[in-house]
Amino acid sequence: MKKIFNKNILLLSFLLSIVSWNETLPADNSDEFDLLIKQAVDQIYNIKFDEADYTVNKLKTDFPNHPAGYFFDAMIYWWKIMLDFNNEEYDDILEDKLEEVIDLCDDIIDEDPENVDAIFFKGGALGYRGRLGAVREDWFSAGLDGKEALPLVYRAYELDSLNNDVQLGFGIYNYYASVIPERYPMVKPIMMFFPSGDKAKGISQLENAAFNGKYSKYEARYFLMTLFYRYEKNYSEALKYAELLTSEFPDNPSFQRYHGRIYVGMSNYTNASTIFRDIRNKCMTGKKGYSLWTKREADYYLAMNYKNRGILDSAVTYFNESAAISAILDEDGESGFYVSAVLHSAGLNERLGKIEKAIELYEKVLDMDEYRNSHQKAEQSLETLSK
Repeated sequence: MKKIFNKNILLLSFLLSIVSWNETLPADNSDEFDLLIKQAVDQIYNIKFDEADYTVNKLKTDFPNHPAGYFFDAMIYWWKIMLDFNNEEYDDILEDKLEEVIDLCDDIIDEDPENVDAIFFKGGALGYRGRLGAVREDWFSAGLDGKEALPLVYRAYELDSLNNDVQLGFGIYNYYASVIPERYPMVKPIMMFFPSGDKAKGISQLENAAFNGKYSKYEARYFLMTLFYRYEKNYSEALKYAELLTSEFPDNPSFQRYHGRIYVGMSNYTNASTIFRDIRNKCMTGKKGYSLWTKREADYYLAMNYKNRGILDSAVTYFNESAAISAILDEDGESGFYVSAVLHSAGLNERLGKIEKAIELYEKVLDMDEYRNSHQKAEQSLETLSK
């Protein structure tokens, strides 16, 4: 389906997400530090932002000179943005919090140039700031952040080569630096300023982080799920990581949506509909993170399942619900969900003998943005109905 922002923006943003994590803990109270970090990570991925806010504030209070608490404070807002990329209300807050991480890390590095913690978290903060810049099409700032972040990852590895978590940053970079220039030549001029990538090595490094990383495993699993789904079209591998993520974080809408999409890619609409039904129910009950964007997608794929099963009236109902939400959300042109939902609804009305309604909907498709030969399909159907 057509995304709410240009697909290439998201692709390049992955290159700029040179996120690193660190196993080096404060000498004193390391058990408390470790526990707070784990709680923060679990709460953020479970979209329990109020609880995460309490945890990271305690982390900042108990360990005020360590950048971890400040970094995870920023990650709460990154995930708020992740849930709805169209909403820019958290952008300035995220940038301020990432700047706070960078400033603290710079102060630490000035005193101790080989402080691994500060180097790691500065690289992570720059990576996320660059990722946000890429999403918002601020290419100049995104490029500067990405270029500054990458050497920090290498420097951290030099100082602590046994840290499996650092493999996340290497894996992300190696994979996407190899794949993106091949598939999207427009990115090649930008990549001239970065080292070349290695796809196989990147996957191996991400797998290492996914199963051996202490703090990076969830992010590594997320990237493996998305790359196997989107680029490799290896749905069985993508499913493995989707199941790991949704079993641990069952109320994370981003993980759930990918889980359902992977089943759609496998043409397993029975399992997909089970997931999207659960997503829809959470949307209807107002569960945190489950927005109109999420419900629009759930309605669409539930409609597809009803269509495949020949339950046409229910399929029309859900396609119409998906289209109605799209009419609210699509401010900058019709999305693929909107166009496809209207086109499917037109075809189903035609099959149900509701010819006037079908004609009305086919004509509506012609007034909408083109999506995957939608105009040609509508014109052909209208021509057939006019005979």
